[in-house]
Amino acid sequence: MADLLPRDRLIVALDVSTPAEAERLIGSLVSVTSFKVGTQLFTAAGPEMVRRLARNRSVFLDLKFHDIPTTVASAVRAAGGLGVKMLTVHASGGSRMMKAAVEAWQGTPRPLVLAVTVLTSLRDEDMAEIGVSGRVLDQTLRLAALAKACGCDGVIASPREVAELRREMGEGFVIVTPGIRPAGSAAGDQARAATATEAIEAGANYLVVGRPVTEAPIPGKAAGELFNEIADVLKQQERRARPYGA
Repeated sequence: MADLLPRDRLIVALDVSTPAEAERLIGSLVSVTSFKVGTQLFTAAGPEMVRRLARNRSVFLDLKFHDIPTTVASAVRAAGGLGVKMLTVHASGGSRMMKAAVEAWQGTPRPLVLAVTVLTSLRDEDMAEIGVSGRVLDQTLRLAALAKACGCDGVIASPREVAELRREMGEGFVIVTPGIRPAGSAAGDQARAATATEAIEAGANYLVVGRPVTEAPIPGKAAGELFNEIADVLKQQERRARPYGA
C-alpha cells in the first residue's frame, strides 16, 4: 500500500438517489480517482451505472453481501464482471460465506474482498441489543481475525478501531475507513467518527468520505483539501520512519 498516491486513498461515496445526481457529482470531482457505489445509488441506477463508472474510475461496490455462500459467490462473480476494484461482504455471514466470496472470482485482477465488521452507526451499548457480547472493539477484532483467516483482503471498520486492528492484523491487511469527518463538523449518524488525519495516523489505507465532500459548496475544493491533509500525514510518517540523519 506504500505506493498509493494520496488522492488514491480517498474514496468519495456517491450516496445519492438518482443517476443524474451521481453524474453531476462525478463531473465536479475530476481529480477524484475512486468512488463508492452503495445500496442507495445501486438500487436507483443499477449495474449499468457501475459498469460505466468503472471504465475510467476505481469503483468500490459497497453492497455488503450477506446470504448463503452460493448466493454470495454468485453476487461476487457478477460484481467482478462489472469491473469493480473492491466489494464488501458482511463478516458476520461466517467463514463459509467469506471463503466462497474470496474464491468466487477467477478473473484477473480479482476485486478486493473486504469484510464489514461493525457498522459505524453502532455504539458499545448497541452490542447487547443485537446479541453480541463485549464492546464494539472486541467484535471488530474478532470478525477481522475471522475474515483474515478466510482469505479476505481486508476489512471495513470505523477509525476508532483502526490502530488496534493494524497492530493485530499487520501491515499487509487492507483497512478501509468510513466515518471521516473534518474537525468540528457534525458527525451525523456516524457514532464512531474521526478526522482524516486521525484515521491515516492510526493505519487506515483508504478513507470513505461522503457528505463532507458531496454536500460541500464546492465538492472539488473539499476533495482537494482532503488530498492535502492525507499528503501531509503521509509526509510526516515518512519523515518519522527515516533513520536519524538520513
